Amino acid sequence: MVHVLSSRTLIHPADPERSRAFYGEQLGLAVYREFGEGPERGTVYFLGGGFLEVSGRSDTPAPPAVQLWLQVADVAAAHDELAAKGVEIVRPPVKEPWGLVEMWIADPDGIRIVLVEIPADHPLRYRPGI
Repeated sequence: MVHVLSSRTLIHPADPERSRAFYGEQLGLAVYREFGEGPERGTVYFLGGGFLEVSGRSDTPAPPAVQLWLQVADVAAAHDELAAKGVEIVRPPVKEPWGLVEMWIADPDGIRIVLVEIPADHPLRYRPGI
């Protein structure tokens, strides 16, 4: 068995500066570390229990199968804050049939990002008898 100590999602955007502005300024992710120099330098952001690294450059967009899932405490508040910062809301918050409240946005390269609120009574947070 592989003993994983940490994890990191790496993305290589078409325009690294634009992506750093999106993740750092618009989403407000805190910087864990930075490395290298110049426009393709790397920036690693805290992402809950993992990390998101924006580094290098790619002329090929990420496939639609690549998505980020970010749990937030209050998706309605996140919606208002991100809309005020000019982030395009792909889909506003909706309570899904499975009980989660989800909102969709996209990064500058079109990577889909779902912001998820897990209600207090949802089985992911609360299981009676356990």
